Amino acid sequence: MVRKVRRLLAAVAGVVIASACSLALAGPTAAQAAPRPKLAPAGVDITGDRLTQPLQLRADSHPTEVNAVLDQVKWLGQTGQQRGPEAKDLGPKYTVVVLNAGSPAKTYDLYPLAKGGPRVYRPAKQPDLSKTRAGWFYGRLNMSETLRGAGVPLDARSDTISGGIGGGERVVPEQPLDPAQGIGDALDELQRLLLLNVGVMVLITGGLAGIALLVRRRTR
Repeated sequence: MVRKVRRLLAAVAGVVIASACSLALAGPTAAQAAPRPKLAPAGVDITGDRLTQPLQLRADSHPTEVNAVLDQVKWLGQTGQQRGPEAKDLGPKYTVVVLNAGSPAKTYDLYPLAKGGPRVYRPAKQPDLSKTRAGWFYGRLNMSETLRGAGVPLDARSDTISGGIGGGERVVPEQPLDPAQGIGDALDELQRLLLLNVGVMVLITGGLAGIALLVRRRTR
């Protein structure tokens, strides 16, 4: 009886010790596996054409400008085009460096006046050493006005408005109407329509005459 009790106590002690060891080993692993909190961007630095010194915008003092600049690049996908426009079609270049906790994290090259629409180039080599594929992307149409609002020396443009897919819609200039040209086009169209109707009537009349002649010959 005593031996059975000792064996039972030894088995219980073994289970308790094994459970304690498992918890001790799992504790550090769980702590290491816990995701790190994502830091909000602290600001952006902008360098480029006609900027004698970098524009240093911080989220605490210029939140509107920082968010507007980030909106130009935060939507980029995983992959972009491998080839961009020719250098002569790119226009002025502005490099935007996004800061996290005061340190550079991401960098992008913006071309607001590129031929065919604004462009963004994301280099493969990033300041935070993250794995990123280099690529070209079409930028938002309001890129020029956004950078100008942030302090970049760009001329004001009135051909874009906010909203729409990609950040803006290009306003199509209205074409002046020429009343004389409109009346002339309408008359030409009416003349073609009348000629077409006359041709159809001639074909129908000829067809009916042929059918009537054929019927008369068979009835004789």
